[in-house]
Amino acid sequence: MGLALAQARLALPDVPIGAVVLDETGEVIASAYNRREVDGDPTAHAEILALREAGVARGRWHLGGCTLVVTLEPCTMCAGALVLARIDRVVFGAWDPKTGAAGSVRDVTGDGLLNHRVEVRGGVLEEDCGVMIKEFFAEKRAARKAARLAERDGA
Repeated sequence: MGLALAQARLALPDVPIGAVVLDETGEVIASAYNRREVDGDPTAHAEILALREAGVARGRWHLGGCTLVVTLEPCTMCAGALVLARIDRVVFGAWDPKTGAAGSVRDVTGDGLLNHRVEVRGGVLEEDCGVMIKEFFAEKRAARKAARLAERDGA
């Protein structure tokens, strides 16, 4: 999780989320961080980018035997990608009570109607992961509020 947190710190100005993919031996084969803002790509979540890199590293899309470690519970898109990539397990830091899809709001990773289920372990270094995201959004809210006040006072 420490490596995923290090990736998350590189994400600014994007939401600080980082991810790494480990192979069966625990070796890191891919790492990424959110790049939606930088790339102008709504799918450029850390998990998706790490899965793409892992597929290239392995020379195939099937990532059975691998583990994805990410700082925030995957959203529906990312959880679906984990299932489709046949990832064995996902380990994440902070639970996402708004858009989480690995057990909190939804459980795409464990959906028995799908062709693969992903083992889930959440809450690893939860406080460290959660603080980073909470501080990011608190700063964004404060900046928006300051901009609104400046606009109001200037009008």
